[in-house]
Amino acid sequence: MAYESIDKLQNALGEQVFHYTKDKKKAAGRALGTLIEIITYYLLKTWGFNNSISVERGLPEYGNEEISHNVEYSLHPIINEYEVTVPNDGSSITATKILNALGGRVAVPKFEKKNNNLLDTHNILRNACTIGESNDSYLLTSFKAARQHNYELLVFEQMQKSYAIFECKRVGVEEGTKKGPQTIEKAKQGAYVARSASSLQKIRSNTGEKLGIIYKSNNEPYIKPYIELMNEIIYSDNIKLLQKFILTVGVVSNHGNWFTAEDHNKELKVLAQSYDWLLFLTDNGLAQFIDELLLNPAEKYRKVQKAFKSSYTANKKRNIFTKVRMDFDADAVLIKYFSNKLNEVEGWFNIISPEGKTIVELKNELTELRSKDWGKIR
Repeated sequence: MAYESIDKLQNALGEQVFHYTKDKKKAAGRALGTLIEIITYYLLKTWGFNNSISVERGLPEYGNEEISHNVEYSLHPIINEYEVTVPNDGSSITATKILNALGGRVAVPKFEKKNNNLLDTHNILRNACTIGESNDSYLLTSFKAARQHNYELLVFEQMQKSYAIFECKRVGVEEGTKKGPQTIEKAKQGAYVARSASSLQKIRSNTGEKLGIIYKSNNEPYIKPYIELMNEIIYSDNIKLLQKFILTVGVVSNHGNWFTAEDHNKELKVLAQSYDWLLFLTDNGLAQFIDELLLNPAEKYRKVQKAFKSSYTANKKRNIFTKVRMDFDADAVLIKYFSNKLNEVEGWFNIISPEGKTIVELKNELTELRSKDWGKIR
């Protein structure tokens, strides 16, 4: 790692970018939370899940749909896919423009149009841009290619039901304290959502063994060791087992707050037993991302640094470096960076749970879930 610790790197980020703030280290810490979300998003895109991703969707609780929770990212089955071309004339790429370009290829009247711009006149891209919503699906759009005179766009219809969710959590440690004051609250929030999202529920035996319970079509409970049952569901074609199953993935990073080299702290244990998968973004991984893209970038990565710094100046007009809005040129650079360094990026994560599994196995499970015939399952 180029810096002695994340703490030192956070201080460097504070000095170079957040020097104008009252508490520059705290401001840098808040930005680190955004970076974890961005890293997770571009990893999913690089894995090939661009058309499945939705951002900040409401997730109904299993068996209690009166309550829903917004999650960072959800992955949805793809019902239909289209390609359209719109002019590259400097004007905004609006939902109306894209829907008009679709013509009669999609039943546009069934969708309630959303007033989102895929790209605005300031060259700001909206990630996972929703342009329409119906009773049971979402209509989204993204870029396929940018030409001199036109843009080639992808338009895809997602089923509202998701097959996986990703949530990102980070709590920093303030100066003079050993533990962040909101650590346990954030851990409990994440654990509650993870445990209430899916039809696969977690229970414990008298001996403390982690078991899974899911209900069959006749409402009969089906109980097995948790990981064994989860694997059976994912690689099954059983409609009733898959119907309301959602794979829950947590991505955490805290640098000594939830995790130490010797022991998993209480908060990390709470999350590890609640999510199906818990990934820990290592200090080295986060440091590499910050050093190579934000603080000391090579010339080919400078557009990422420019977008980041312009989002955190004292007189900033808008933030163009988030999971929702991203500078168009920076987005292209980030996609190339993650594509070229995918093996390294995958190595940035430690798998806390399930024990013994690898991040490649997570990617395979997501691919397996995406390939299901969700039209029949729902």
